[in-house]
Amino acid sequence: MLKEFKEFALKGSVVDLAIGVIIGSAFSGIVKSLTDDILMPPIGLLLGGIDFANFFLLLKPGDPAGPYLSLADAQAAGAVTVNYGMFTNTLINFLIITLVLFFIIRLINRLKRE
Repeated sequence: MLKEFKEFALKGSVVDLAIGVIIGSAFSGIVKSLTDDILMPPIGLLLGGIDFANFFLLLKPGDPAGPYLSLADAQAAGAVTVNYGMFTNTLINFLIITLVLFFIIRLINRLKRE
């Protein structure tokens, strides 16, 4: 049984998949940093100095009751919130990754035709 597992695990497609997952995970961290640290600050500045990460909808105040100036303040007080600013950042991360993958697939398809 161990021999069969070793043969399966060392097949080229399994190793390729593992490498792809590891690279994808690292790439995801890079894109998150790109979004949070490079793209969103200038966009927030252009929109009046806002921080998208602090956009939230208060469902139930915590103790002490609000108003809360940041999401961290609301969470520290135990407030129940819908964090749509964090969702916006995650959505932008997804769109960037999707766009990069689209260009990679397009390049691979072009190279296959040649």
